[in-house]
Amino acid sequence: MPKTRTGKWSVLLIPAMVLLFFIGFSLADTLYASTSAGGTILKDIRARPALALSMLTGFGAGISAFVIGLVSLIKYRERALLVFISTLIGAALTIYLIAELLPPY
Repeated sequence: MPKTRTGKWSVLLIPAMVLLFFIGFSLADTLYASTSAGGTILKDIRARPALALSMLTGFGAGISAFVIGLVSLIKYRERALLVFISTLIGAALTIYLIAELLPPY
């Protein structure tokens, strides 16, 4: 278990991210099944606000887990395995988002 406050936050943000993604995916299959997606994030927030905001908050939680985990590992010298795992999950999500935002070749 992590000893520092930042390590604990990093570990707790990953289950929050998973829960928010689960809520978003279930909303897409139930409440917004007949609503088409907007072309942009802003249009999607107007068309399907609960779905878009839960997914965006989930991405924010994952990126925050990565940044807070890095701070905990580097600045506070946290060495708990759960902090390493949460930082790796957050890093994978961050790399995925960067790859999605880059233009295609």
